[in-house]
Amino acid sequence: MNTPASTPASTPAGTPATTPEHALDVSGLRVTLPGTARPVLDGVDLTVARGETVALVGESGSGKSITSRSALGLLPPGARAEGAVRVCGRDVLAMTPAELGGVRAGTVAMVFQDPRAAVNPLRRIGDFLTESVLLNGTLDRAGATTRATELLRAVGLDESVLRKYPGQVSGGMLQRVVIAAALMGDPVLLLADEPTTALDVTSQAEVVSLLAGLRARFGTGLLFVTHDLDLAAAISDRVYVMYVGRIAESGPAEALFARPRHPYTAALLASTPRMDGPRGRLAAIDGRPPDLREELPGCAFAARCPLATEICDHRAPHPAPAPGRPDHRAACHHSDRLEGSTADVR
Repeated sequence: MNTPASTPASTPAGTPATTPEHALDVSGLRVTLPGTARPVLDGVDLTVARGETVALVGESGSGKSITSRSALGLLPPGARAEGAVRVCGRDVLAMTPAELGGVRAGTVAMVFQDPRAAVNPLRRIGDFLTESVLLNGTLDRAGATTRATELLRAVGLDESVLRKYPGQVSGGMLQRVVIAAALMGDPVLLLADEPTTALDVTSQAEVVSLLAGLRARFGTGLLFVTHDLDLAAAISDRVYVMYVGRIAESGPAEALFARPRHPYTAALLASTPRMDGPRGRLAAIDGRPPDLREELPGCAFAARCPLATEICDHRAPHPAPAPGRPDHRAACHHSDRLEGSTADVR
């Protein structure tokens, strides 16, 4: 695991972010869409320090992508947001369109899961890499080309790629190009939204290793969004586990995977395929996530949880620290019944 020199605690909702090492500080984020009975994000607290890798994991539809894109002010049409999303201490939700443009031009960059959807197949890769810094006047053409060449080398490619079209390189190479493009503006925060989903296993491993190395080299905060727990364990310092718009558990990656304190986290780990695991059918999580048209007065996971009791149906649990581990928090009424064994929920 990569371990930062210091890991800041979450900033309480409504408290100004004064910690300079926070690249991203999400406090009490609630996002509501028209026609829904409950928020798609419900009180999300999350931080990413400069030079730190944080993984955001959970099933599809849990709100991971909306959370990450909120750092760019990219919320769904008609969305109403409450709380704060601070990038380097400045609240993105309170920014003017011009200020948001400045954030998107360099302070925060995003790597999407399908690299071919991020590029124009009719333009050379060199034009794709240099376009943003040329448009905002950060560099002239010679400087932009030099910067693009340096970053291509940093991601393991040579300058000949500048003259090629996207269709002339492999998916793994193109994802490296997209990562290089994201770094062109020297971002403080890099958002990686399922960046390995469209790649083969070998390319996945290369991209994960590359992101870890670049984070260390450039000191960029990295929010890595994934549903793959093995990838999260391989790359992250800290992990947030999200379920239907709420943070179920958070903590240092090693402690969270070794000693999960929320039944959802334990169930995800139990259902992960292992080469050295038992033969037979994989464990599965019974039921399905609740519909957005349903209100949730209690714990969001209660209907699928083998540990659920009456209190879980009527009272939503608040994140609480593990005994002696203030940085490992779980939103569960019965977290003391888990204490580190995925076998409890199989």
